[in-house]
Amino acid sequence: MKESTDAIKLVRITTVPISLKLLITGQAAYMRAHGINVQLISADGPEVAAVVAHEGCPHHVIPFTRQITLWQDLKCLLSLIRYFRQERPDIVHTHTPKAGLLGMLAAWITRVPLRIHTVAGMPLMVKKGIMRQLLLAMERLTYGAAHQVWPNSKSLYDFILKQGLARASKLQVILKGSSNGIDLSAFQVAALEASRLADMRLQYGLGADDFIFLSVGRMVTDKGIPELVRAFQLVNIPHAKLLLLGPLEQSLDPLPEETLQALSGADPRIIHVHWSDEVAYFMAMADVLVHPSHREGFPNVLLQAGAMACPVICSDIPGNIDIISHEETGLIFPVKQQVALEQTLEEVHRHYDAAQIRAKRLQEQVFQYYARERFHAEILRQYQVLLTK
Repeated sequence: MKESTDAIKLVRITTVPISLKLLITGQAAYMRAHGINVQLISADGPEVAAVVAHEGCPHHVIPFTRQITLWQDLKCLLSLIRYFRQERPDIVHTHTPKAGLLGMLAAWITRVPLRIHTVAGMPLMVKKGIMRQLLLAMERLTYGAAHQVWPNSKSLYDFILKQGLARASKLQVILKGSSNGIDLSAFQVAALEASRLADMRLQYGLGADDFIFLSVGRMVTDKGIPELVRAFQLVNIPHAKLLLLGPLEQSLDPLPEETLQALSGADPRIIHVHWSDEVAYFMAMADVLVHPSHREGFPNVLLQAGAMACPVICSDIPGNIDIISHEETGLIFPVKQQVALEQTLEEVHRHYDAAQIRAKRLQEQVFQYYARERFHAEILRQYQVLLTK
């Protein structure tokens, strides 16, 4: 085994490049700065150039798909096997389900010395019937081929054990959870430009008296967008606005037609922004962050809101409940329950002073436990320890 980081060759794999950009940003650059030879793999996409520039590491395209496409998946598996035989990495570390399955299988076939898969949410948690069984089988294959499986929350750890997907000896949650922590220097009001913040409020028609609910994430049903939109339309909150920040994805998990109409301007109180890298500015404009997702791993958006002392409402699912304690650091409502969400929206508006107190408690916890630098250092330490075993 390698004795120092100088000779270690690490391959990090995600299905699509936006995951390299958002889920593990900065990790490759950190490892490279500490002497590790890092190579990145994902499907092609518009984010590749930015990822290469930011991380300073080479990127290799493998044309993964997010759907189950057997022939294409087989071709990607063979491409990974050839690549690993050529490059002979010491560590293969995967994220996201498809990259995890194919990356771990190819690494197992080529006997890569250290194989790690990080779990950051599982689609099977909201599936039923044959599809759920198929996804469970895929997870078992992934975990069976890995030496280490890193769920990014304690709730995911417990779920994996309960489902019998992996032995406890393979499982580890890094620090307090999360895949990457957050950049605390970026998510604070003092780091923002006041003029830019004012311009954005004008751009999106947000008045000084508006009470702004914000939701950040993909605009899909699994993120709870339909019940959020409907709940918002039914509550009686003066000057309320709903700001939805995230890409519309209609291929895998489409929104119902009535929700699409609301997002497209049918309801002037609902503003949809397809995406922006200025997430901190949106959180600074918001009075409340609402996260009604049906499934999560360990949602960064809650950490980001916490860092900025933005009050949080979220669903009672694994991942969310690892960060938010009901009536202590935020408000939690039963997942998919629209009426309960309506009541929670009204409660946070009616008792906003209490919401701000909870937000301050959350901010203290985020600053104490989730600084990004701590996660990068701990992951590097784990690589070094595991390679010597």
